[in-house]
Amino acid sequence: MAHQVVAHFQNGRLIKGSTVSILPDRPICHIMTRDRGMVPVRLSDLKALFVVKDLQGNSAYVDQLAIASGDGRATGAKRLQITFRDGERLLALAPTYQETRPLFYVLPADANSNNIRILVNRDAVASVTILRTT
Repeated sequence: MAHQVVAHFQNGRLIKGSTVSILPDRPICHIMTRDRGMVPVRLSDLKALFVVKDLQGNSAYVDQLAIASGDGRATGAKRLQITFRDGERLLALAPTYQETRPLFYVLPADANSNNIRILVNRDAVASVTILRTT
């Protein structure tokens, strides 16, 4: 099954397209773009790989920086505050977070976000704070 993705590189570059191969244990995934065809992407070069609902997104929508009470995705998940080296901050849910993994998946805090899940490259992260649940 193909997933629509937006690859954010540590150098600020973006690639949008689709992929069927997102495996954090493999060093490369391939993204099929409209204009450049199949592009090999080194996961170590990424800031994060965003699996999205729509490649266009909705620039008018602002993701909520809170986890809605009753959000079933939060059950058993760690709540993370991720600060990337470029200053971007992300509030996320991590059902399977392991501090030793170089790449890890998170879910956006906002269930209505265009992002479905995000593969984060720890090398692009300045800090990860595990937030207490209230």
